[in-house]
Amino acid sequence: MLRIADLHVRLGRAEVLTGIDLDAAPGEVTVILGPNGSGKSTLLRAVSGEIPYAGSVRLAGHEVARTAPWRLAALRGVMEQASTVAFPFTVAEVVRLGLQSGIEAGEEIVAAALAEVGLSAFAHRPIQELSGGQQARAHLARVRAQVWHPSGHAGPRWLLLDEPVASLDIGHQVEVMAILRRFAQGGGGVVAVLHDLNLAASVADRIVLMAAGRIEAAGPPEAVLRDDLLSRVYGCPLRVGVAPVRGPWVLPPPIEALSA
Repeated sequence: MLRIADLHVRLGRAEVLTGIDLDAAPGEVTVILGPNGSGKSTLLRAVSGEIPYAGSVRLAGHEVARTAPWRLAALRGVMEQASTVAFPFTVAEVVRLGLQSGIEAGEEIVAAALAEVGLSAFAHRPIQELSGGQQARAHLARVRAQVWHPSGHAGPRWLLLDEPVASLDIGHQVEVMAILRRFAQGGGGVVAVLHDLNLAASVADRIVLMAAGRIEAAGPPEAVLRDDLLSRVYGCPLRVGVAPVRGPWVLPPPIEALSA
């Protein structure tokens, strides 16, 4: 279980997260939504243990701020908004960085993670030669290799992902959502920051809507994705569940069907 209680984060003189209370359960996909600057990425960084905080963040029973990095690495994999590799590593070498020390079947996990994101044919290519979207998928494979099994001896593992589909085309966005759904179905927990409201609606068991460093609403998609709430938070008139008056309307396939 992920339990956050009275979380506050300051960056410099500014308090960027104020009084956050939130639970997220393994076996579910929790999506964090909100406009730019609402605190989504900061919340994920606090949960990951990357920045100091006041309050409590407990992951699988461990207070994150007091947990050794090696133990955190066994509990959760983290994909940041922008991941860069300064050295000319191949794609397989980058994915291999995610493996835990002493893990058995390491090369099999690397191969399976590459296959999961559709990059098996690029395993021996320098990662700098890949497109931005392909590099993002390679880093997702690295994170998946780190927590390949959704549950370990210490309990459920977690994927913490900050805009994992930002540079991907619609086909690969849907594939990534299916990966997240399968991980949750296997007993793992997923917390992902997204901007696409439709993708969030298609994959989330629970949505957290943020604004100005606070949680405005949290619950199942049908309770959070409401005209009035979204319009107020995003500062523009939004309609939920109403077909556009004119122009084409593209519907993504149901994620559940792809993750089976």
